[in-house]
Amino acid sequence: MNEETTKRNIVFLGTSLPRECGLATFSQDMLDEIKKINDFNPPHIMAVNNDKSYEYGSQVMGEINQFERADYLRAANDLNQSNTDVLVIQHEFGIYGGESGEYVVELAAQLTIPFIVIFHTVLSEPSDKQRQIMRQLADLSYKVVTMVENKVQDLIEVYNIPAEKIKMYHHGVPFVDTGSRTELKERYGYSDRQVLSTFGFLSPGKGIEYAIQAMSGVVKTHPEALYIIWGKTHPVVKQQVGEVYRQKLTDLVSELGLENNVAFVDRLLTQEEVVQSLVLSDVYLTPYLGKDQAVSGTLAYGIGYGRVIISTPYRYAIEMLADGRGLLAEFNDSVSLETHILNILDHPALKAEMEEKTMALGKTMMWSEVAKSYAQLFREVMSSSYGLKGSAV
Repeated sequence: MNEETTKRNIVFLGTSLPRECGLATFSQDMLDEIKKINDFNPPHIMAVNNDKSYEYGSQVMGEINQFERADYLRAANDLNQSNTDVLVIQHEFGIYGGESGEYVVELAAQLTIPFIVIFHTVLSEPSDKQRQIMRQLADLSYKVVTMVENKVQDLIEVYNIPAEKIKMYHHGVPFVDTGSRTELKERYGYSDRQVLSTFGFLSPGKGIEYAIQAMSGVVKTHPEALYIIWGKTHPVVKQQVGEVYRQKLTDLVSELGLENNVAFVDRLLTQEEVVQSLVLSDVYLTPYLGKDQAVSGTLAYGIGYGRVIISTPYRYAIEMLADGRGLLAEFNDSVSLETHILNILDHPALKAEMEEKTMALGKTMMWSEVAKSYAQLFREVMSSSYGLKGSAV
């Protein structure tokens, strides 16, 4: 068969839908785009499970029990014997077994097929074990990918990964054809409201309480303002402590008398609903508490759809909201959030200007664009001596 017409096979290692996990959504979004590119077959996933079983579709080629060390070696053997051309290891602390997820390194060390690693978290101050794991994965891989420019330097200086081995691609955003803000507000019954929103799994690190407190000041001059918190409680948080955080937030809403200005949508949103929640919003909020958060899929979505974003200054937000694409409030500071919200609601021209700047970047972050960069990297791996031999030379 002519090599130029041979379609290549990509496999992702990580979590997979229907497991409720942001990394699983990321993999699915990339998979859906890669299969549209002519020289690739529909990709597959080697799915890592926790203590639950999932009803997977045909795209899942095999499963790994997160906590079973032997499963990782079996999976490596299965991958080596498959027709996989490139493996994409999705790396996040917490989804692999062993100390700090070290079992994934054992899998990587047994591979004879080429692979890249996408680092979803790059800690500025890792433990020795965390640093060792990431460095080992980098050493074994063809390339490593980060989704934020300011983490490239950490990978070089903190993890001692050679600069030439690092790629930076934006977190992709799926395209969903939806109505305009005016049309969606009318459909949802918010035509006369200024809508602020946050979406994603609910957990204490999201800092939602500070945004709710900010609303108590906002409504004094903008009684039409409505803050919608879209999403269910994070499955791990719910398993560990139940709905303690959600109850704390609903109690705060009652205490501040904001029942008409703060609403909760307590369920897992479809991709279409996520995009609709963004498009109908006038302001998108990420008042997160962790200053070292390297990537936020929800913030990426907000940028992708050109929303005005008000955020705390965690590392991803600082980079993505530069050049007038958003406003940065102080951590743990409802007054700072309130000031920025009022600035946007009081100045429609400023809002329009920010939306235009954000949309300009957002267009480059659509998965249809980002997937082209990954596809080119896959081709590079396969055409290199690494890809031909299965190991770096």
